Amino acid sequence: MATLAEVATAAPAGSASAQRRLVTARIVSYGLLAVAVILVLFPIYWMVITSLKLPREIYRVPALWPQTFTLANFDKLLADGSFLLAIRNSAIVATTVTVISVIISSFAAYSMVRFRYRFRGVFGRLILFAYLTPGSLLFIPLSIVMAQLRLGNSLQGLILVYLTFSLPLSTWLLQGYFRGVPRELEEQGMIDGLTRFGALIRITLPLSAPGLAAVAIFTFTGAWNELLFALVLTTSESVRTAPLALNYLITSDVLPWGPLMAGAVISSVPLMILYFVAQRFMVAGMAEGAVKG
Repeated sequence: MATLAEVATAAPAGSASAQRRLVTARIVSYGLLAVAVILVLFPIYWMVITSLKLPREIYRVPALWPQTFTLANFDKLLADGSFLLAIRNSAIVATTVTVISVIISSFAAYSMVRFRYRFRGVFGRLILFAYLTPGSLLFIPLSIVMAQLRLGNSLQGLILVYLTFSLPLSTWLLQGYFRGVPRELEEQGMIDGLTRFGALIRITLPLSAPGLAAVAIFTFTGAWNELLFALVLTTSESVRTAPLALNYLITSDVLPWGPLMAGAVISSVPLMILYFVAQRFMVAGMAEGAVKG
């Protein structure tokens, strides 16, 4: 049997060993976190630094820090105002698609969660199937449909096409959030005099605010960054979106990296601001949907 002296000497040794393991685990964790942060932020850093370099510095041996900072790339990009027009077009399209998509998908998701009717399951599977269909298979049929509707080469046509892809995703995501709202709260509200529509507006939607914010941000980001359909459906410079305007900066085999990176920086600013402002809703919305879906 161990004596009291042996126990007294063994306890500090065990405690020191546990402390060393804890410190080692923290160092490894922080090291992995630092690597992940570098991998995520380095492309953004390189984009910003390249946009501030002179052409001769861009095309020679890459450097992590420019010898001379310049705004010439931004001046060249914004000189004729066409890129700012493209930013405005992207803002109009992305905002309109987001607002319409959130409104329509809210009603669609609510009906599929709360009401019972024939073929409800079929509709749900069709929505998921529409979301999973690759856009590259549909741009030719959609371009024909837009031409027949006389909506080709217009922002209205882009909005309509983007809605065909954002609505299925928004509806599918919102179903999970609405299922997390107790049905009893709506029933209690209707007992107190609310209609079904009033219960949706005053109870379900406020309780699903994080989910609505997450869906809105996903929809806005997808519409803001979309290139394929904008390239196929628009031809006039007056209706180009930001990704399309960046694409047209490339002529033949010449890549103007300075203006391209300057345009990428300007295009990223609205999304960065949006994610920074709504990051709390994003985290809450994704966590809530993952648990309650």
